Amino acid sequence: MDNKNGFTITNRDHLLRAWENATELVRDYQAYAREARAEDAALADLFSACAEEEAVRAAQFRDLLCGYEGR
Repeated sequence: MDNKNGFTITNRDHLLRAWENATELVRDYQAYAREARAEDAALADLFSACAEEEAVRAAQFRDLLCGYEGR
């Protein structure tokens, strides 16, 4: 637990933020892949792979987050 500015930041709070960051990265990598596809297929493939890997991580964070939420 962390206490900043009088607020206690819990593991759940960190997990929620990590999940939000991971889902944002998935969207970014997907967009980069679409934009790069016409000019650089190898780069687009790399961004696509990054999106898939980050999606796995986001799903793991979500599963843990659901445990905190009692679902």
